[in-house]
Amino acid sequence: MESILEQIDHPEALQRLSEEQLEQLAAELRETIIKTVARTGGHLAPSLGAVELTLALYSVFRLPRDKVIWDVGHQAYAHKLLTGRREAFANLRQHGGITGFPCRAESPFDFFGVGHASTSISAALGMVIARDLNGRGEHIIAVIGDGAMTGGEAFEALNHAGDLRKNLIVVLNDNGMSIDCNVGAMSEYLSRIRVTPQYNRAKKDIEELLKSIPHIGETVLKTAEYIKDGVKSVLVPGGLFEEMGFTYVGPIDGHNLRLMRKVFDEIRLMDGPILVHVRTKKGRGYLPAEIEPDKFHGVGPFDQASGKVNKTAGAPPSYTSVFGQTLIALAAENSDITAITAAMPGGTGLKEFGERFPERYFDVGIAEEHAVTLAAGMAAAGKRPVVAIYSTFLQRAFDQLLHDVCLQNLPVTLCLDRAGIVGEDGPTHHGLFDLSYLRMMPNMTVMAPKDENELRRMMKTALSLDGPAAVRYPRGAGLGVPLDQTIEPLPVGKGEILREGKQAALLAIGAMVEPARQAAALLADEGIEAAVVNMRFVKPLDTALIDDMAAKTGHLVTLEENVLAGGFGSAVLEHLTETGQRIPVLRVGVGDTFVPQGSCSSLRQDCGLTPPEIARRVREFIGKQG
Repeated sequence: MESILEQIDHPEALQRLSEEQLEQLAAELRETIIKTVARTGGHLAPSLGAVELTLALYSVFRLPRDKVIWDVGHQAYAHKLLTGRREAFANLRQHGGITGFPCRAESPFDFFGVGHASTSISAALGMVIARDLNGRGEHIIAVIGDGAMTGGEAFEALNHAGDLRKNLIVVLNDNGMSIDCNVGAMSEYLSRIRVTPQYNRAKKDIEELLKSIPHIGETVLKTAEYIKDGVKSVLVPGGLFEEMGFTYVGPIDGHNLRLMRKVFDEIRLMDGPILVHVRTKKGRGYLPAEIEPDKFHGVGPFDQASGKVNKTAGAPPSYTSVFGQTLIALAAENSDITAITAAMPGGTGLKEFGERFPERYFDVGIAEEHAVTLAAGMAAAGKRPVVAIYSTFLQRAFDQLLHDVCLQNLPVTLCLDRAGIVGEDGPTHHGLFDLSYLRMMPNMTVMAPKDENELRRMMKTALSLDGPAAVRYPRGAGLGVPLDQTIEPLPVGKGEILREGKQAALLAIGAMVEPARQAAALLADEGIEAAVVNMRFVKPLDTALIDDMAAKTGHLVTLEENVLAGGFGSAVLEHLTETGQRIPVLRVGVGDTFVPQGSCSSLRQDCGLTPPEIARRVREFIGKQG
């Protein structure tokens, strides 16, 4: 059978396909997505669930005149394949390849860059306002997953859109999950819409009512039965969206291409804000992903035949798993410890904690701002909350950290997973800014471990403090060091000398400690003696140790997997300036740029964070300074 996908270089080609051809194309899209992600890794389950939805939208609306804004981007692999990137898709998420998310610099069909949740309705509404100010008439469609509807920004945008009454289409892709299972009142509300008997009875009543109206054809009836005005919404769930000013349409089967195309074709002619509720199955078309959609939400390379994820045999435990087990041990000793996640119990290592201490575990949905202020409230009432969150997502709660936690000096512990370079998810997911924005906050203690055993000690330290503290650690496996049976806290603000040296001191923080040790070994082979210091704390700094190293070596090198602007190296420079020390300093870190996607090793090579590159720069630095 001739491939249809190979003939699609522009979404307008979909307008010429029959329904049978569109169904065949759906199967080809799934096959390509599964085959590619099995090799490259990626967001498999959500993209498989959105195949028919993508085809229905792109075969009814006229891209690029009409614009589809994807939320998060986890759903957008079919979008990429249908918008001129079929050949490039083989290099999905690879170094130098196409990104895993919509990216404005990559394609004119990526109308808005995404990677974090709950932004699509706000962005789409902004485009609607610009469209109307310019006197144009194109359709603007926001596609948002149900998990992203737990984020406050989505409701802020719905509230504003309902008030403006402008023409905007919001498609709610409801698969019952974000990464893990959805939680909260919105998830329960959507579940009631899906299964309530009253809905089914009301739908039948409406169908009989429409049948009684003369001159209405069966085709119109099948479309119209999903379109409810204010009167019908009294009978049919969906009233929340109606009360916010939207015409509610649904729920409809998100894998029924014919039905979705009819519905989208009908609503193209309607005015005002419209919300289309589409039910899909995460992982559709690949049985392992249907059975374990959370596992295949974001997955590494896997065996396509069995669905078994490729893993390195004998790898040390991950920082994430060490964090999870340590928190359980500490919580067993202290009943005031609570744990909070923003829709990522598995990703942050809190799933087992939730099973062990369900009354002390809280999943707030994709709502990082709420997670932080919730923790502040707990801390103000005498508890010791631990907020486990990816570094990149904590950026969304900057104001809450500053005003609700630090201003009140509350003992909230932030455990930041995926700090530093994280790999193939690219610039939206690298945790390269936390040292900069955390160390500027008064009352905040900021630390980063050199290995997984030190992570345990830092967690113990953080939970012993009377104010806020952050522990940031990298993605992936630890170094394989032994774990102390008894977890002892660290002296706050004190580093440790790992290697003595007279010609330079490598002051390293967190994941850069081990590369610093390796770089020092390379330099030693050349006769250059470089000390290695595990600084441990970015705030408070061990200024006495910095002064000692400056006096002994005359050359300081700071190393961090963070942007240089405002980071650890900047803190060292500030101290030297304030104390009048004219010591040469080389800062090694990430420059003033967004780091693209690629393997962690290739990206560290590009950023100059590998031991050979560090050794080369130190050699040149010492030589230039005489």
